[in-house]
Amino acid sequence: MILTGTDNHIAGLGSLVEWLSTPTGANPKGVKESQAPARGKLGYEGYLNEKVVTLPEILQDAGYLTLMSGKWHLGLRKDKSPCARGFERSFALLSGASNHFGWEPQLEYDAPQAPKMFSMNAPLHMEDGEYVKSLPKDWYSSDSYGNILLHYLKDWHASSSEDQKESALQQPFFAYYPFTAPHWPLQAPQEYIKHYRGQYDDGPDALRLRRLGRLKDLGLVEKDVEPHPVVASEVPEWSELSPEHRAKSARAMEVYAGMVECIDHNVGKVVDYLEEIGELDNTFVMFMSDNGAEGGAHEANPAFHGGPMAHLQRYYNNSLDNLGNYDSFCWYGPRWAQASTAPSRMYKSYTTEGGIRVPCIAKFPTGYDCPIPKNGINHKFSTIMDIAPTLLEMAGVTHPAPTHKGREVVGMRGRSMVPWLNGDATSIHVADFVEGWEMSGRAAIRKGNWKAVYLPAKKSGPSRAGADKWELFDLDKDPGEIHDLSEQSPDTLRELLKLWDQYVMEAGVIPLNPALGEYIAATEEQMPDDGWMEYEFWKRGAREDPEKFFHRPLRFDRLGNRVQYVDGSFERV
Repeated sequence: MILTGTDNHIAGLGSLVEWLSTPTGANPKGVKESQAPARGKLGYEGYLNEKVVTLPEILQDAGYLTLMSGKWHLGLRKDKSPCARGFERSFALLSGASNHFGWEPQLEYDAPQAPKMFSMNAPLHMEDGEYVKSLPKDWYSSDSYGNILLHYLKDWHASSSEDQKESALQQPFFAYYPFTAPHWPLQAPQEYIKHYRGQYDDGPDALRLRRLGRLKDLGLVEKDVEPHPVVASEVPEWSELSPEHRAKSARAMEVYAGMVECIDHNVGKVVDYLEEIGELDNTFVMFMSDNGAEGGAHEANPAFHGGPMAHLQRYYNNSLDNLGNYDSFCWYGPRWAQASTAPSRMYKSYTTEGGIRVPCIAKFPTGYDCPIPKNGINHKFSTIMDIAPTLLEMAGVTHPAPTHKGREVVGMRGRSMVPWLNGDATSIHVADFVEGWEMSGRAAIRKGNWKAVYLPAKKSGPSRAGADKWELFDLDKDPGEIHDLSEQSPDTLRELLKLWDQYVMEAGVIPLNPALGEYIAATEEQMPDDGWMEYEFWKRGAREDPEKFFHRPLRFDRLGNRVQYVDGSFERV
């Protein structure tokens, strides 16, 4: 959505392709719906598809130098990689996560094929269109991505003549800098982890209260805000943990904090360089999180207690003093996650505010009379889809839809922030804006301050994690999404559900249960769990000889008919 300005279901990431390959009941986020009806469907390809043109492609056409260093997770093959989607220079993690030190114990110990949770999160990287054979010995993700982007910027600066540096003729640049930290496994250099020793020894509930207090002091939430209760029945309360488990849990949070500080350091060294060469005032900088805090509890997933747990226990050292090192593998779970997302409800992978509402920090270039004072806070509604149209308008570049280089492409659903930034509008979106979200059968539709949420029940029976029905909330009065108003305001809910149906059709959402729209069961061809990724890089020998492990997954239209891409469009087979 960042790179296209449109909905993820349109751009090809209707679901994580790894989740489409996960057997029902094995999803680490407690998703109970079968993903099979979405497998192979248009909009669920698992990579940026043919329908969209990317922000770097458009800016590259306009003369910008386009740079990327960090996590891609938008395609695994060269023709789906950053170099194919507009980045002139790129060093990219193609998979969804990896060991931050690049360590793979199954290779070091010549072990059997690792379980998918580990092998599918191998440190698969590509630089400028070529797969990286091996990472440097001193690799750590955040430090290394920072060094690489700094190197690209120094090359850019050095390539400009002195006359260009003093004029407006210097080639402008666009840099995308997506960290894989602080995604699990939680790992960081010990120099950062040690800064937080003992800070979380009183547990996640105490941290949650401290952070809520600080949010109120800063004006980020109202003084009388009612936070959503913590929902974490799959893991024990802090008071129920043994002293050893408390110590390890607190240490995991210390590692997480160290990862975040390391990100801050690496953002800082890039910003410092831009200031050093006199370019910072002329550069727009935006920093944000990609989703709510990660609250997955792998230890509570029955599917984890087979091969994955045995692999972890055999090859990793999760002793207290080793947590955070290259050969440790831990996560922090739903209670620490909800210390981060409070007062909002739940966390990553949920369509509640805790999963989809994130902070964003921006520094504007000289010349923009921003309505937010320096160090000020603004709560105007915006979506991640607004970033691309904003940057294009700032650059004076027009989106090419309906065609780009001979193929049909869709336009952007996002809105430019520039009129608001310039004082020509009082908000980014109209007061009664409509926006929808869907993630593996969890859904939400919002109009103005009214929001309807659908969460399937987690495990068995309704709970605060999922009511198995559409709920209705007034976010102006209830930002924690606690008080369901569906019975008090049925007309409002009916209006929102009509808007939901419209969103499903516009965005190409595949309903995974009847509550979300017309449910079309999976065909026999969609039932196998494997075969939905274009490069099965996790299999033994795949990175030595990639092309032997390339294949073309089946593709289907919305009704389940086989289709293929021919001359710029899809045709029935």
